[in-house]
Amino acid sequence: MRARKLQVINGRLVLDEPTNLPDGAEVEVLVMDDELTTEERAELHASLDRALDDSGAGRGMDAWEYLEQYRVRREARTA
Repeated sequence: MRARKLQVINGRLVLDEPTNLPDGAEVEVLVMDDELTTEERAELHASLDRALDDSGAGRGMDAWEYLEQYRVRREARTA
């Protein structure tokens, strides 16, 4: 499955790129309305890019280990 971008034109969803879906195929559309500003979205994407670079360079951490460290920090803030 691959995400595709659509536009709304005159109330209709328009996909302006070729697809290999057969005629009559049904698709589900999820509207992404996260209310991020353009600047916030750029910051998010830059952060994700840095995370991918870190992971590719071997600077990753086990998710469970990270969550445990985060829990400890959060509890220290509320204490």
